[in-house]
Amino acid sequence: MPNMSKLILLLFLVFFNISPSISAEDSEKLLNPKFSFDGIFGKFDRASLQRGYQVYTEVCSACHSMSLLNYRNLSQQGGPEFTEEETKAIASKFEVEDGPNQNGEMFKRSSKPSDHFKSPFPNEQAARAANGGAYPPDMSTLAKAREGGPSYIYSILLGYEKSPKNIKLEDGVYYNKFKPGNSIKMPKPLNKDAVKYSDGTEASVEQMAFDVTTFLTWASDPHLEERKKTGFKTIIFLLIVSALAYFVKKKTWSRIEPKM
Repeated sequence: MPNMSKLILLLFLVFFNISPSISAEDSEKLLNPKFSFDGIFGKFDRASLQRGYQVYTEVCSACHSMSLLNYRNLSQQGGPEFTEEETKAIASKFEVEDGPNQNGEMFKRSSKPSDHFKSPFPNEQAARAANGGAYPPDMSTLAKAREGGPSYIYSILLGYEKSPKNIKLEDGVYYNKFKPGNSIKMPKPLNKDAVKYSDGTEASVEQMAFDVTTFLTWASDPHLEERKKTGFKTIIFLLIVSALAYFVKKKTWSRIEPKM
């Protein structure tokens, strides 16, 4: 049953989001650490997600927005799974503009879990002006938007090196061996102990890169675990149906004698 086999293969690839980690031309092969969410039965590591959120907040959020996320997403099942009290406390650390009030004036208030993550800049022009003309991409779907996905993000964070003598870079441009063209305008964002993990984990550059990559992957694909469970059940169902269809067909046609 070739058509059924193709359908099963297609569903397998779609449900489990399987795609090769391909490095861009003229750049080194991307690093491919073993993430907990890899594979058919992969799941997000809750502790890593929470640490990754901390890295994003204390390091990345100064330049990069995550406009598609609400603070309440941090407590949803399959994500970092902060408690409701922790989520409220996290949101309350930020201020948003609201209004107008009864006097027609806008006002500031503490964020609520239902609010979107606060953006570091009011608009794209302000973001470019603060970053030498470069526009820091929104990180909500970064792991989906970049070829190589999580491996690309992890590699870029660890790819900063001193540029070779034969390569001259403009001011404000940095050498990164994993970036296509090997040049990037973002300064090296991670340094040892840039954050102090609340769970006592050593904040090495590799650990921070791993954790924030895990968090950004979840942000891009918050239903990954649910999709994998559904996909696995669907594949099993289709295999059973295919087997039954095969035996029914074999049984039916076995009663018909071939013509001589």
